[in-house]
Amino acid sequence: MELKCIAIDDEPFALELIRQYVARIPELKLVQTFDDAITGGEFLRQNKIDLLFIDINMPDITGIELVRSLTNKPTTIFTTAYKKFAFEGFELEAVDYLLKPISFERFTKAVQRAIGFYELKKQQKNTDAAYFFVRSEYKMIRIELADIVYVEGLEDYIKIHLASDKPVLTLMTLKSVLEKLPATGFKRIHRSYIVPVNKVKSVLNRKVTLTNGIELPISDTYASFINEWMQQLP
Repeated sequence: MELKCIAIDDEPFALELIRQYVARIPELKLVQTFDDAITGGEFLRQNKIDLLFIDINMPDITGIELVRSLTNKPTTIFTTAYKKFAFEGFELEAVDYLLKPISFERFTKAVQRAIGFYELKKQQKNTDAAYFFVRSEYKMIRIELADIVYVEGLEDYIKIHLASDKPVLTLMTLKSVLEKLPATGFKRIHRSYIVPVNKVKSVLNRKVTLTNGIELPISDTYASFINEWMQQLP
């Protein structure tokens, strides 16, 4: 397997270091490098890239803003000299965050994570997988769709409540996780909750009761769920 990658960084030394590191890893092919985010962003929109190395703190547009603007996001590794940006980077599901100056050992570790993550995404895309993966506690965790009781939004994190295990806490948004779930099987009922339709036992007074007895509110914004659910009743 060979991953096509590009690097975007406004520091020439940082780009040269990435060139040298990539050349030492057989699984990577460096397609191009860019010293400004605008040009790099245009290239990404017009070409399919497997892995992106991108600096966060750049003058025209930050690496985070660029990645957030992409419709089809490649597997991403952020690089920066500032620790404070790590949180936003992981919010975009970056597989790793490298603090400059970057050692080859640390770079290699990030690349191996990226390769593993890329393979998981490819596997899910090529099959009707009844599961997906999230990053939690510095590892990728497989979430079985049938095991989800409900998903709870907690500001910058989500908590995936499971029937067979303790909840999984991961740094992403409810909108992001909803994109991983089949649209017919999971519905958002509140700014803080997503529920699996087959685990809804009853709906009464703007509240959903799940099969395990948990009650969750339905907000005005998602009140249409009530009619949608009732139409599915036998």
